[in-house]
Order: sequence, then C-alpha cells, then structure tokens
Amino acid sequence: QVQLVESGGGLVQPGGSLRLSCAASGSFFSIDVMGWYRQAPGKLREPVAQITSGGTTYYADSVKGRFTISRDNAKNTVYRQMTSLKPDDTAVYYCAVSLTGSQYDYWGQGTQVTVSS
Repeated sequence: QVQLVESGGGLVQPGGSLRLSCAASGSFFSIDVMGWYRQAPGKLREPVAQITSGGTTYYADSVKGRFTISRDNAKNTVYRQMTSLKPDDTAVYYCAVSLTGSQYDYWGQGTQVTVSS
C-alpha cells in the first residue's frame, strides 16, 4: 500500500503563485511516475503534469509555461510550482503515483486550489 499526503492548496488571487507538494509513504521499492490531475466543478478529472523517475516531464497545454513539476526521489515527494494562476485553474488537485509506469495505482485525497480576487 502507498499513502499520499498532499499539501499547499488554498486561495490565491489571479496572477499569483502556489506550490503544491505530495509525499508518498508505505510499502514500495520505487515509484516510476508521479503526477497531478485536477477536477473543476462540473468537469471531468484531467491530467495536469507528470514526471518520471528519470525526470521526463509532461504538461497539459493549458498549463505549459506556467506550471513546473519536480520530484525528490530520495523523499518520494513530487512538487508542482504554479505561477500566473487564472480563475480557470480553480479545481481540486490530486496527486497520483504509478509504481510500474503502466497506470496510476494510488491517488491522494485532493487539495483545493481557488483562484479568485
């Protein structure tokens, strides 16, 4: 089992920044892929960014140039720096990990990010 604990969400004004983190713990040898999804009210959950153990990253077009994903393999923690936030970024953000790279096996509980003036 893997437990994921997310932190860093909150309320921010448009144009502001936030940094989210997600720490994984439990019984596993290594984590291949760590990623972030988000779900806005009335919308489907969508991928935001992901990073492999080797550092290869993926970003959704809607966040390219504004969000940066990184990870600390020694701490089994993934981070996401969000800048130039827009009201459309308002959503519950979920951390997810894939132990083997084939699919996301475990999900965090979600953290709310609200972008509003």
